[in-house]
Amino acid sequence: MIDVALGAMDFGTRVDEATSFRLLDCFVERGGEWIDTANCYSFWADASGVGGQSEEVIGRWLTSRPQLSDRVRISTKVRQQPTTPHVWPESAEGLSAEAIQSAARASLQRLRREHVDLYWAHAEDRGVPLQETVEALAALCADGQVGRLGASNHAVWRVERARHLATDRGLTGFTALQYRHSYLFPRPWAPLPDAGHMLLTPEGLDYATSEDLELWFYTPLLHGSYVRDDRPFPEVYDHPGTTKRLTALDRVARETGRTRNQVVLAWLSALAPHVRPIVGVSTVSQLEEAMDTTDLAIETRHLLDEAI
Repeated sequence: MIDVALGAMDFGTRVDEATSFRLLDCFVERGGEWIDTANCYSFWADASGVGGQSEEVIGRWLTSRPQLSDRVRISTKVRQQPTTPHVWPESAEGLSAEAIQSAARASLQRLRREHVDLYWAHAEDRGVPLQETVEALAALCADGQVGRLGASNHAVWRVERARHLATDRGLTGFTALQYRHSYLFPRPWAPLPDAGHMLLTPEGLDYATSEDLELWFYTPLLHGSYVRDDRPFPEVYDHPGTTKRLTALDRVARETGRTRNQVVLAWLSALAPHVRPIVGVSTVSQLEEAMDTTDLAIETRHLLDEAI
């Protein structure tokens, strides 16, 4: 089984609480460990115009299943929560020390936990001195609210600078990176249809591998486009390279008896030593498909790698 994280972005909004509970139960029963969310999920899908719905559902699930508390790890994020309902990104909380401290307290309250295992800076905030952000995040680790730190949607040079600041001051720094990544690539320089998303670059992959950092990939299955005719690939993926890679993907799927989704997840999981795709699902069957993914043989991976 590939080590996937359960993406809980839609829990409490597009995915109702009863379904969310079933998915969480199934994930743990199948051996899943990491649940990924954010304090801002999903403000755009809730009438309140602010986030917190996903964390609240997870918190209620954890409270109702105390026997599972030690079997799961929680990953959540700070940066994008609107401070004014329906006003984003203008009112996003940012990464000031005050914002980080307040957001962490609120996340823990919603999750009904005393600490989270991995806390992400959801995106950069260049309006705040990087040293202030680094020190505020490290303080959460020092007082036991947070286990580890990660950087999501950050330029590699900013990650390196932040890690240097932390090391120089003897503080806890980033040990995980999170980017959008899948088997298909959009056209170079084309803007993505999802605001705030940042793609993994070859430099980012090299940096994570060289520094022994975990890599988490979101939107790995492109919102179901690999397997659903009613969800065509976004226009930015319409180029000759996509045709070549889909041909290779279909060949490998046929030869291995797996679905496109499973082949994509297996390919992603072998890109670096520590990789965790985040899978967002709305049905148990979708989750079981992802959990049934296994490793690809080296010769099979070559077919996918060479389709450029």
